[in-house]
Amino acid sequence: MTFLPPDDPQRARLHNEIHARPSQRIRLPALVVRIAVLSQAVPLEQEHRHLRELPGQEGLEIAHMQNHFLRLRLQGCTLRWERHTEFTSYTLVQSLPGGAQLDAADPELLSSLTLPKDWLAGIPGETFAAIKLAMVQGNMERPAEMLALANNWFGKRLVVASLIGRNGHSLAVTDFMLRDSGFERMLVISAAGTSESRAGRIAQRLLEMETYRLMALRGLPAAKQLDPQLTDAEQQLAEITAQLENKTASDQELLDRLVALAVRVERTTVEHMYRFSATHAYNKLVTQRIAELRENAIPGTQTIGEFMLRRFSPAIAKVDDTAKRLAFFAERTAQTSALLRTRVDILTETQNQQLLEKLTRGQELQLRLQHTVEGLSIAAISYYVVSLILYVAKAAKSAGFPVHPELIAGLMIPVVLCTVWYVTRRIHQKFLRLDKSVDSKPVKEV
Repeated sequence: MTFLPPDDPQRARLHNEIHARPSQRIRLPALVVRIAVLSQAVPLEQEHRHLRELPGQEGLEIAHMQNHFLRLRLQGCTLRWERHTEFTSYTLVQSLPGGAQLDAADPELLSSLTLPKDWLAGIPGETFAAIKLAMVQGNMERPAEMLALANNWFGKRLVVASLIGRNGHSLAVTDFMLRDSGFERMLVISAAGTSESRAGRIAQRLLEMETYRLMALRGLPAAKQLDPQLTDAEQQLAEITAQLENKTASDQELLDRLVALAVRVERTTVEHMYRFSATHAYNKLVTQRIAELRENAIPGTQTIGEFMLRRFSPAIAKVDDTAKRLAFFAERTAQTSALLRTRVDILTETQNQQLLEKLTRGQELQLRLQHTVEGLSIAAISYYVVSLILYVAKAAKSAGFPVHPELIAGLMIPVVLCTVWYVTRRIHQKFLRLDKSVDSKPVKEV
């Protein structure tokens, strides 16, 4: 029997997304090794081939990696593979060797790895994070003594430490130092009886905090590199604005410089804005992971969160400030372009108005000239008509009619002038009525 309408095609996948990457269960004492590599240019098939090189994984299918998460159980260890948008992480969990317990002093850890030799070095991609996390049990009722042992475990280096949880059930210690092996170290001391699930959650938060911290810092070199470029661009924009105000350069020159500057800054924004947005997102994840630790301080020792606030936050602030400068500069460039465009529009309108005035004066002159020509035309036409009348009268006199040609021509001059003027006026009025009727017709929209 079915009690529901048909499922949405994505329902099961979206529902199970919350279970896609469960926390590991870690039995103390344990050694956790995390390696994160940039893998945007690494195809999934290459990572699949590398995982198949592990003992007993010859039958691993690439279909098992489609969800970008895989946990492999190997001889004496567990390997967790996770592929993200920009990087891939490999997390190894195995037993902590006896020589690296809490009473050790700066122990060596890499020689005890159960993975095949050179397998880690052959991981496809470029390493940006490598962490060795040792997890041991201790007497958390005496946190100061545990911190002293942890300090000796780190070789008496300067460390930061935090009590984790409301009741301080664990102690997280690190020096955030990159060692000659390429790894950094972390140490977690948990109370006896700590569950495997809690140990797994602690390890996951610490490893993700450090991984996301390094990913967030990838925007810092670009921000520092853009500093002089942005300063130079801002100076150029200030010069263009001053020239626009003082009218010391032509509009075409200012427009060319402004367009070139806007294109350059727009290209820079396109190239780096994704990196700056990613830095902002990774920073939020780091802050979230630190909050999930629920830190408590040990007197005289800086906590992990305080260390991040003092050393990590300024770098993030620098990246955010650069991103804001880019956005603000683009806005100012657009405003300057609008001002220049407004001035060009006003100048164009002024030129159009002057051109219309010239056309109007030309039409007036043409009309006056036309009236003058019309007067001459009336006189010329009248002259030809009177001449014809004179010739007709002379012909009549020669035919024997008692007429006086010159007298008749003289008397007809006023009549001819009035007649020609009247006919010309009627023609002008007719054309004027036609012109008005054309102008009054509505224009049809295309």
